[in-house]
Amino acid sequence: MTETAELPPGYPQEWEADVVLSDGMVAHVRPIRPDDTEAIHEFHAGQSEESIYLRFFAPIKRLSDKDVHRFTHVDYVDRVALVMTIRDKLAGIGRYDRLEPGGTVAEVAFNVSDHHQGRGIGSVLLEHLADIGREGGVRRFVADVLPQNRRMIGVFRDAGYEVSHEFDDGVIAVAFDILPTDESRAVRMSREHRSEARSVRQVLHPRSVAVIGASRRTGTVGRALLNHIVEGDFAGDLYAVNSRADAGTPLCGLPSHRSVCEIEGGVDLAVIAVPAADVLATVDECADAGVKALVVASEGFAEAGREGERLQRGLLLRARRYGMRVLGPNSFGLINNDPQIRLNASIAAPEHLPGHGSLGLFAQSGALGIAVLASAARRGLGISTFASAGNRVDISGNDLMQYWLDDDATSAVGLYLESMGNPRKFSRIARKLSSIKPVIVVKSGVGKYGTPRGHRVRSTQERPEAFAQMLKQAGVIRVENTHQLFDVAQLVLNQPLPRGRRVAIVTNSDALGSLAADAAASWDLEIAHGPTTVSAEAQVDQFRTAVEEALADDTVDSLIACFIPPVAQIDPEVVHAVEQVVAGHEKPCVATFLGMRGLTDTTGLPTYPMPEDGVRALAAATRYAEWRRSDRGTRVRPEGVSRGTAHAVVVGALARDPRGVDLDADEVSALLAAYGISVWPTVHVGTDAEAVEAYRELGGTVVMKATSALLKHQPGQGWIRTGLRHPKAIGAAYRDLDAVLRPLGAEGIALQRMAPSGIAVEIHSSEDALFGPVVGFGVAGIPVDLLGDVAHRFPPLTDVDIVDMVASIRAAPMLDGYRGAMPVDHAALYDLIARVSVLTDDHPELAHLRLNPVIAHPDGIEVLGAEVHVAPAPTRTDAERRTMLS
Repeated sequence: MTETAELPPGYPQEWEADVVLSDGMVAHVRPIRPDDTEAIHEFHAGQSEESIYLRFFAPIKRLSDKDVHRFTHVDYVDRVALVMTIRDKLAGIGRYDRLEPGGTVAEVAFNVSDHHQGRGIGSVLLEHLADIGREGGVRRFVADVLPQNRRMIGVFRDAGYEVSHEFDDGVIAVAFDILPTDESRAVRMSREHRSEARSVRQVLHPRSVAVIGASRRTGTVGRALLNHIVEGDFAGDLYAVNSRADAGTPLCGLPSHRSVCEIEGGVDLAVIAVPAADVLATVDECADAGVKALVVASEGFAEAGREGERLQRGLLLRARRYGMRVLGPNSFGLINNDPQIRLNASIAAPEHLPGHGSLGLFAQSGALGIAVLASAARRGLGISTFASAGNRVDISGNDLMQYWLDDDATSAVGLYLESMGNPRKFSRIARKLSSIKPVIVVKSGVGKYGTPRGHRVRSTQERPEAFAQMLKQAGVIRVENTHQLFDVAQLVLNQPLPRGRRVAIVTNSDALGSLAADAAASWDLEIAHGPTTVSAEAQVDQFRTAVEEALADDTVDSLIACFIPPVAQIDPEVVHAVEQVVAGHEKPCVATFLGMRGLTDTTGLPTYPMPEDGVRALAAATRYAEWRRSDRGTRVRPEGVSRGTAHAVVVGALARDPRGVDLDADEVSALLAAYGISVWPTVHVGTDAEAVEAYRELGGTVVMKATSALLKHQPGQGWIRTGLRHPKAIGAAYRDLDAVLRPLGAEGIALQRMAPSGIAVEIHSSEDALFGPVVGFGVAGIPVDLLGDVAHRFPPLTDVDIVDMVASIRAAPMLDGYRGAMPVDHAALYDLIARVSVLTDDHPELAHLRLNPVIAHPDGIEVLGAEVHVAPAPTRTDAERRTMLS
């Protein structure tokens, strides 16, 4: 975001966003301001005659002061305008004006600088304007475009909307609805992916690197970084920069420079290792020199206290303003083992550096980065790329995953996450990446105690198990530590994925066989063959034969091979024999040759010191393979939804209390009805006569219940009277219940029609600052309240997500006909969850929503009670507008 002296009234600062353009450069989008007057004159003066004519349909050399005043003074409601800046210069302007105040149709227009054509600026502005318009009630954009304005027509056509065209009097009238479609979402996500992947590629594939802060003194970070790049034989141009050095004096065989601005030809990547107090000035110099990206190894930022926090904010502000990506600060560095790059811009010495391979690694902590790389090297695991985000002010694991999606050199990904700033985006990208490559994550939790100082994070109210369910939903393999990460990585990188859960166990030790079998059973693997135990003194040929027979068994999907040597050291012939047999089959094998861990030298067979380690890795790979083969379903799109009606209810309630408010019964009914959810009416009564009247109004058999909040969590059934079907019974029940409540100081009695017999379930959702909307489901009562048997999922949901959600709770058999009962109508239940998920995804103002009780029965589903609390909408970490967040 940019620094401003004073913002105009009503200025919507939440619309500001940092975005990545199609060429990987960073730009800033913000609402227009009155102080943009001179910038607009300058922008217009720099445009060609053709561009001016295409925008204004006339050759206007200079905009009038009246026109510029009208452009820069908007109400941000009926008249909305955005500007895009690159290095504080206007690069594009987009606006819409409603055809009538408060109307649903608006005229949209764009103007992109001639100097920045082809970078996707018009597309980004359209995305942001459409999102802002939808939030404000606009449903349709229209525009008049000259036929020769192919770029503008292309922006509309390529956005994924259904665009209509009419040619009239030399002008093309364009119109399209701006509600998101599957195609428009796909276009947006594809553009985001390409842009962010390209920006990370510029960081990982520089043609030239400058180490700023390279010192002559050994033992310094700057000297270590320079040494490691030199020793790694970087394929590009390398420069040493030190403001205190004598210009031209060699350093590590390289001419030294006092400033990066002295380097002819410019620099792609600057690795900064100067004191924290000097970093901001160094970033300014890098901007003047045209540097594209930064790795900031310097420490002393937000992890160091208040002054460090100020420096870190300044670093982000400058980098975004100058259009540069930043890895760090407090970063351990980056590595690209591509033979065409050979870049070790990290603090890892060559002896700790894994060789070239196909594992992509991301770690936040510098100290852990050393341990992670050393562990990979000990196991013989090669890496493709590695990055340490440090305080993660900009580049994050999400950015790396965008890059790895297209990187043919990376076959699997490992991430060590100490914090997560954007789990919604993580889930979306990880789901896409997991569908083609294994994604292995070490993450101990999401609470504040697991987050190191200095990381840009938001607090969360969600429990760790909800986070675990998010990873499962995305197909991510979650492990507990780095040892397990590499246990899994060495398997999925070097063996085929299991085709099923059936395993064979071959060993020369009954004890090892028992350990392997117990571990397999505990991880839900099926033992289809064995355990087969050859004698402890068995020859190599006997063990080879047993392994061959197990792999040849058609009922076997994977092999667990365990061999303990009768003498102190493992016989290399045994290892070689197992390697040969496994290489001849398309079935994975995990091997335990006591004491060995890592990959064997010849074929890369994954080995583990104990059977439990290998079985745990095999189980993780098996679950991942099942997820990858499974149908992930289609995004749910319930019919009969009126987003505008629901939005009006929310706006009306917040007008009553802008800080947040509970919706009343009529508002709840109207809100839910807008999404096709019908809530049974409840009639509140204050006398026995009113109770009788309510009974006649409702008709049929009714239920009478206490409504006081004092009794909400009180056990027992003393607060409800069921099966009432006569006026005398109604009056007597009211008087009886009232007599029970009065001594307790509890007030409030209501009547409702009696629901059919079935299973009471609960569906709820909350808007979390970190996760966005989180939908929960469980069987109401003891399973939810006492046992915490709740499944969580994170919208947007697919039909398969919802089915899995219902089936995943421990009380699910109650819905399937437990003990001879009739199964509930699952289709109706799935539909209700789908509607709740779409409702909460569409309206971030829904802070809390709870449907309880909901009666699921064989013939449908009935919503008997609902509570909704609305509050000002937080800025979601994965909002529709393409805000670039860590």
